[in-house]
Amino acid sequence: MTEDSDAMGDNLWSQPAPETQKGYDDNSIQTLDPLEHIRQRPGMYVGNPGDGSDSGDALYTIFKEVVDNSIDEHIMGFGQRIDITVNQKEIMVRDYGRGIPLGKLVDCVSNINTGGKFKQDSYQFAVGMNGVGAKATNALSSEFEVTSWRDGKCHTALFHEGVLVRDDYIDPGSEHTGTLVRFIPDSKLFHNYSIRLSEIEKRIWMYAYVNTRLSFYLNGQKINSQNGLLDLVQANVNEEALIYKPIHCKDALIEFAFCHISDVGEQFYSFANGQYTIDGGAHLSAFKGGITRAINEHFNKNFDPKDIRDGIIGAVAIRSQKTGFGSQTKNKLTFTSDMKNTENAIKLMVIDYFLKHQDNAKLLLEKIQRNEQARHDIQQIQKKCSKTIKHLSLRNEKLHDCRYHLGDKSKIGSESMIFLTEGNSAASSIVTSRDPDYQAVFALRGKPLNSFGMRLEATYSNDELFYIVRTLGIEEDVDGLRYAKIVIATDADVDGLHIRNLLLTFFLQYFTQLVLSGHLYIFETPLFRVRNTKSTFYCYSAQERDEKALELGGNVEITRFKGLGEISPHEFKQFIGPDIHLGQVVVDNPRNITEILRRYMGSNDKERWKHIQDNLI
Repeated sequence: MTEDSDAMGDNLWSQPAPETQKGYDDNSIQTLDPLEHIRQRPGMYVGNPGDGSDSGDALYTIFKEVVDNSIDEHIMGFGQRIDITVNQKEIMVRDYGRGIPLGKLVDCVSNINTGGKFKQDSYQFAVGMNGVGAKATNALSSEFEVTSWRDGKCHTALFHEGVLVRDDYIDPGSEHTGTLVRFIPDSKLFHNYSIRLSEIEKRIWMYAYVNTRLSFYLNGQKINSQNGLLDLVQANVNEEALIYKPIHCKDALIEFAFCHISDVGEQFYSFANGQYTIDGGAHLSAFKGGITRAINEHFNKNFDPKDIRDGIIGAVAIRSQKTGFGSQTKNKLTFTSDMKNTENAIKLMVIDYFLKHQDNAKLLLEKIQRNEQARHDIQQIQKKCSKTIKHLSLRNEKLHDCRYHLGDKSKIGSESMIFLTEGNSAASSIVTSRDPDYQAVFALRGKPLNSFGMRLEATYSNDELFYIVRTLGIEEDVDGLRYAKIVIATDADVDGLHIRNLLLTFFLQYFTQLVLSGHLYIFETPLFRVRNTKSTFYCYSAQERDEKALELGGNVEITRFKGLGEISPHEFKQFIGPDIHLGQVVVDNPRNITEILRRYMGSNDKERWKHIQDNLI
């Protein structure tokens, strides 16, 4: 190295820090107390705050954290009733368990990592294990009040934004032993939120199915399941589509139920220690494995698991002392010490059922054989289209992919989304504006095929639908999904709505589980831009348009956006950022899916024409 180059090297190291780093020193390092940390980083504890429009919003997680404690009391044999009251912005949960120990009441709802479930002698099959849940609800509420009745005494405490403002012992009156929690989510954290009573009711039913001796009262309405998971399966099945009577088995630690219907796809529900795990996990894998092994062993076959599961609707619940969940939200069971035993137990219970109910077993076998034949038909179509498949594998010009995907173990991968857009014009705006780390774009070409009533193999002959399936990674199994959110992004006109319905039909018919698991969304863009020389507002309804126009006064320019391509990339960026408006596709009653699709996407019969005349003309 020359003398000049040595000098150059010294200069590189001795140069002053860039302007962006000058403020980073010892004073930049902060230590937040637990309350501050929860309020500043709520996503680490309860997920995305949201506004209540999405079933995965933290608004429902903080409700769940309170109910989980009441469920744990019931599981331990204390309390047969839980009262839940939802009053606009306020939620109250009253159980009749043992009540929180009075001397530790404040600590149990405010001091993180404090609780009675770290030792198994108090709670053997608890959901709440980390001493975090109720504290997070408290910290994220503008008002949080807890009252415990125990040993003939009553202790109550009130918090504002997690800070204790009142702590009293009061007259217990005639109230029964137990705990009451009342909270109001903080509107500074949950912006413009509204509590969907239908979502609260759906979650309560999920508790009821696995706690048959427990009765819930939601705003006075009783919710109770007499037959456990059998009720859950039957609630999601149209009896006309049933191939055989649902199978229901149960012992002290395992309960499951399943049946097959004439439709394609698969639906599974899983629970661990009374907790609905919407994303499944180890126990669901054991359930699937146990069914597969039982069927192959009983019939002395080697059926492909896909053939066994096509058309299945199933639910499984386990109780285990050693469990691990993927996050504080507990949507997925990642670890339990006895899954091999669980799978084997399920296998033996299914075989025992087959031996006692041979007619049902025969009907199930025939269904699997039909599935096997249908899969072979698809394979033949794939062979005929092998050149096309190879071309799609090598290059997908429709896709502008993102860097991180669902399941790649990166934190941002769980936020990944793909926009299914209407044409290249809309796609180009989103591509230019998106965050390529977690937002992908797929450009549709024209209107997709109306797939209602068609066999699945028909989609393999349709380039557009085949592109979608391959891009999403669900060609073999829905577990291969590459994106956390599938976002349908079409224009707000007749053609756009038609394309949206065609895509909804496709996913609801063939990939129902994706929809039921909360992966399908509708992209909502502003319908109007209202502006003057000083201010600009983007409005999502005519009412909002009129309000903003009145607020700005005279000389207002109002623009109606007819298509996504009309919105400039500069404007579009703010619509797909942190404040993106997404409407989650929610199915309140899966058993009605086929009938709904038939009415709106089926043949033009008299009943359909009458519906159009009565409602749409």
